[in-house]
Amino acid sequence: MNAATVLLIDTNILVYRVDSRFPDKQQISTEHMRAGIEARNAYIAHQSVIEFVAATTRGGPERRLLDVAEAAREAEELMTQFPIIYADAAVVRTALRGAAAYGMSWFDAHLWAYAEVNGITGLLSEDFEHGRLYGTVRVTNPFAVADQTAGDSS
Repeated sequence: MNAATVLLIDTNILVYRVDSRFPDKQQISTEHMRAGIEARNAYIAHQSVIEFVAATTRGGPERRLLDVAEAAREAEELMTQFPIIYADAAVVRTALRGAAAYGMSWFDAHLWAYAEVNGITGLLSEDFEHGRLYGTVRVTNPFAVADQTAGDSS
């Protein structure tokens, strides 16, 4: 991935950063998020903050990744460390068109639309096709990149 690329970070990257069940993904997510903070080239959609809290607090106490207070604290940190972008009518309209044009789920289309409308050229996610260009937004799955790199060294 080009270091100058402006990125939108998907919810799954945020969740893996706090999910110790997947240590490789946790490390990769943490590295990408730190790099985005340092380069000041990474954004988070309001939708992803909401989804992060929901995903990390769902289920019973033994299944939750975080309790509600921890999730709230993490969400506050995200909002301090990254610029948060919000949906408007243009994002919603673009998401509707994207869902139809690309066959995306509503939530994926909505996330992609945040990037498309705001001129963000990269989307960091495992939920889209790695390397694919959707409109003006290219997707990078950081875990696929790590798998390819690991495969190249053997």
